[in-house]
Amino acid sequence: MGIVLTLIGDAFLKIIGILLILYALAGIKLIYQYEKGVLFTLGKYQGLLDAGLVWVAPIIQSLRKIDLRIQTIDLPKQEVITKDNVPVKINATVFFRVQYPDKAVLNVEDYKYATMMYSQTVLRDVIGGVELDSMLEKRDEVAESIRKIVDEITDEWGIDVTGVRLQDIELPEEMRRAMARQAEAERERRAVIIKSEGEIKAAENLTKAGKMISKIPEALHLRTLHTLAEISSDPNQKFIILLPVELLKAFIKEKKEELVT
Repeated sequence: MGIVLTLIGDAFLKIIGILLILYALAGIKLIYQYEKGVLFTLGKYQGLLDAGLVWVAPIIQSLRKIDLRIQTIDLPKQEVITKDNVPVKINATVFFRVQYPDKAVLNVEDYKYATMMYSQTVLRDVIGGVELDSMLEKRDEVAESIRKIVDEITDEWGIDVTGVRLQDIELPEEMRRAMARQAEAERERRAVIIKSEGEIKAAENLTKAGKMISKIPEALHLRTLHTLAEISSDPNQKFIILLPVELLKAFIKEKKEELVT
């Protein structure tokens, strides 16, 4: 009988030993460099654990690991009415990181989902307070306004919003056609201005050249020879009749005398 009790006692001790070993192994946790551990003991917050190998008492304690790296939230495309009553579809990306892991766990149930929902609300509010032209021209400023508002409220959750980027802005079809016509009209206006400025400059240069040639008769002859050289380079057949300038002057003088008499 004593031998039986001894064997039972030894087996019981072995079982207890195995259970203790399993209990100890179950409490070993690994926290990576980019994480922080939030420790709870019997449901009460105990503190933060740094990166490394830690031991958490199973059943009695629990550990929640929080990623401290920058995370992104893609806000789905939604229709928003601008201040000048233009409906646009817009989506955005929010960049954030957990700055205080204890607040992110204790003050909000799901900090990522809460940040996404609040960002959507702020996006609609901010876009609804600006006109379409301002939103298109000052996209970065609008995004920064959204970031500041979201960062202010999520600070209570231990969240640091590092940036907001407006992605696709989809305009109504008739608005896109109107903007295309406006852009085309602007290009045509600029082309007309450039052409007119070129014509004015050319006219000024021709006036200066005419004055210079009138003062130097030899320059007129050189210009005539240059023109003849340009014409002769054309392969088409042509006839060129050259008359001395003196002959033309004599003819003009004779006509004037006839008119006087």
